[in-house]
Amino acid sequence: MKNNFNRRKFLGSSALLSGAFVLPSFDVSNDLPSSIEQLKPMTDGVVPISVEERKNRIAKAQALMAQEKIDAIFMEGTTTCTYFTGMRWGQSERTFGVVIPAKGELAYVCPKFEDDRAKELINTAFGSELRCWEEHENPYQVILNIVKDRGIKHRRIGIEERVRFFIADGLKKVSSGIEIVDATPVTAGCRMYKTKSEIALMQKANDVTIEAYKAAFATIVPGMSQATLSANISSAFRKLGYTGGASVQVGKYSALPHGSITPQTIKEGDVVMVDGGTSCEGYASDITRTIVVGKPTQRQIDVWNLEKKAQDAAFAAIKIGATCETVDAAARKVIEDAGFGKNYGLPGLPHRTGHGIGMEGHEWTNFVKGNTTKIAPGMCFSDEPTISIPGEFGIRLEDCLYIGEDGPHFFTKQSISIEQPFG
Repeated sequence: MKNNFNRRKFLGSSALLSGAFVLPSFDVSNDLPSSIEQLKPMTDGVVPISVEERKNRIAKAQALMAQEKIDAIFMEGTTTCTYFTGMRWGQSERTFGVVIPAKGELAYVCPKFEDDRAKELINTAFGSELRCWEEHENPYQVILNIVKDRGIKHRRIGIEERVRFFIADGLKKVSSGIEIVDATPVTAGCRMYKTKSEIALMQKANDVTIEAYKAAFATIVPGMSQATLSANISSAFRKLGYTGGASVQVGKYSALPHGSITPQTIKEGDVVMVDGGTSCEGYASDITRTIVVGKPTQRQIDVWNLEKKAQDAAFAAIKIGATCETVDAAARKVIEDAGFGKNYGLPGLPHRTGHGIGMEGHEWTNFVKGNTTKIAPGMCFSDEPTISIPGEFGIRLEDCLYIGEDGPHFFTKQSISIEQPFG
């Protein structure tokens, strides 16, 4: 099972005239461009994840532990900890974490001098036990003792993938006769399949991102720096009531999938690629739109249209029960059949066709060759087969989707054409 888990990104309204993305004007006397200033918060109707749902997640994790013959799993205060408990803590050189046993209540491991803060953050609906360690004591023994007290049957403790080596190694050293194993089949086995409430939060994040992009794209003018456009996008997110942003890559730098640190200035005729998003109650969006400022060349139009065709082919290949690698193959075939490089050769598609998304911008599982994980309801992915032409430009269209009982659904309307980035 674990061999099939592939993991690991982030980061207006436009007028149309004569088939070109028109360069709008705005009142520079205002603190914000008018298209951004007029935005209103989109925070109504957001429903956080309930305590009951988190309990169901813990129960599912425990069922998977029994299936995988794991006595308990340990995680630090990272995203997976938040997923199960709602707690946000982070990581430091001192071990803090949560033990989820195969049977019984959760228990928390904490430096003693921080126990008051931990008590403020712990939701006792999931377990109230807090075991602390003093500065001279061994926190790994504390973890092991929790597992022993909850009951050891299989002599296997699972470690969540973001737990740092020194902690996993420390636990291994005190756990004679107990195997330290990968907890990904349990954690990904829960997080990879979203509920309706999770999908609703992702839908809101995607809706907000599109509105921020529309407002920011309306500010694009020749001579604008990429930094200014990126700042406008961030300002649009703030006006909408969220924290978000996006990478902006211009001209030849758009051929680099994750961009360049080189300062860039937008000129007439440039390709502009914007890739980013926000999150809603911890659930992410990830959207890329690519346009040409002014009138596009036929070459730009043709490559853009090919990219759209590849994105469509990937979506059409998404079938419940099909393997994830078939989606990548479908998009890649469109691009390769048009004469671009095979496999990851450039010019062509240099990366996988899509990644999983949820509480993290990139998570399990991916549309990539070799991934035989079967597509199932609740999974969420990006669909983003880039076409990169080094030294010239790149085109990427990225929309995320969820798998319903009836198949795939985009969170967002796809771009219509190079002149119409918003469906």
